[in-house]
Amino acid sequence: MSNKAIHQVLTRAMRIAAGIAAVTMMPIVPAFADSPHAVVIKSARLFDSVSGKLTEPGQVVVVGDKIVSVGSGAAPPANADVIDLGDATLLPGFIDAHVHLSDESGDNWYKDWYNTMMRFPAEQALYGAHYAKITLEAGVTTVRDLGSEDFISLGLRNAINDGMIPGPRMLIANHGIGATGGHADQDPIPPQTVAQPGLLEGVCNGADECRAAVRHQIKYGADVIKFMPSGGVMSLADSVDEPELTQEEMNAIVSEAHMWKRKVAAHCHGDKAAKMAILAGVDSIEHGTFIKEDTLLEMKKKHVFLVATLSAQESVGAKADSFPAAIQVKARAAAAQVKTMFGNAVRIGVPIAMGTDAGVDPHGRNAHEFTLMNRYGMPAADVLLAGTAGGAELLGMSDSIGTLQPGKQADIVAVRGNPLADMQLVEHSLFVMKGGVVYKRP
Repeated sequence: MSNKAIHQVLTRAMRIAAGIAAVTMMPIVPAFADSPHAVVIKSARLFDSVSGKLTEPGQVVVVGDKIVSVGSGAAPPANADVIDLGDATLLPGFIDAHVHLSDESGDNWYKDWYNTMMRFPAEQALYGAHYAKITLEAGVTTVRDLGSEDFISLGLRNAINDGMIPGPRMLIANHGIGATGGHADQDPIPPQTVAQPGLLEGVCNGADECRAAVRHQIKYGADVIKFMPSGGVMSLADSVDEPELTQEEMNAIVSEAHMWKRKVAAHCHGDKAAKMAILAGVDSIEHGTFIKEDTLLEMKKKHVFLVATLSAQESVGAKADSFPAAIQVKARAAAAQVKTMFGNAVRIGVPIAMGTDAGVDPHGRNAHEFTLMNRYGMPAADVLLAGTAGGAELLGMSDSIGTLQPGKQADIVAVRGNPLADMQLVEHSLFVMKGGVVYKRP
């Protein structure tokens, strides 16, 4: 090969290498991102989730991923992108304290059961990515995912954090923890048909095994621990309101989680199981369907949050006829009782955070929970507080989310009109920003 030819080959190779380097070094910006350096968001009003009151007009200035000023007094940066939403209300990004983003129940229990058995984890994760996207577009910027199979929630959380897919900020539990035959275990499928779950999947017996099950979830990235003191509505083999763990097992789960600086959510429909979980030191009671007034008083005294998941109870009650007989009875009983329990909790003054159990109820309609909370006796301002500042307190994230204040993450939702006058307005978000990135706008 001549010197001229060699020179041409080397020159071409250098150009190709330079092109590859340029592409490799380019920042990866998701196609859904719309995040100018400075943004001014204006509206007719703003909900202050510190005082629980509206201020007029509403204005929030965002630089990067943080709020820098709130209210019309501060002059915005000269180069800011101004978004004027007109007759709308600005609120902090909603916080749903109980979801399952990796799955969703439909109207046919038997088809759902088949899909659960036959879908590969990678396929199910793609469904989860869709559920995460529509949850964010519904105005929910932060969630607690309280249980998924095959570590799908772990993958979703990490992909969202890396900017690969759109979705809410996620705290995850991995597998829920409970006893053999209980709500954390699989349905009574013949043991020779499928592999039986163990400690990694959260199934434990005895205090030592329950400690180990907690450690397994934390080893694989759990931000929060979820366990099952009582039975569940949608499981075939257990009673919905009876305890499924001993006091020693509950104590072991909660103490181990707290030692690792993880909060603990207790799936509890039954009153006796809730009393045991509260004695063990849990941070929240999920569902709480059959809890009695003396237990609610104890929750108030110890500042244990209630996450009532009214949407899920409404959903399973409405389609109870489509379930197997064992679930039908439980679904109807839970749907009938939860309204009374929630009204009692509001009257007593139990701390409440918004949570839907989305996955049982369809994803993307999370804000319907606000409507039900208001309908069942909670004042409108308190409902919005429960889904913003209250949720942030439960999640241990009050320093960064839950209120529209300078220095906080720029998680902002807007809805048309005044939600304090008509709570159903929050079910249709007009504008959604998470961490300074706009995901939905008019």
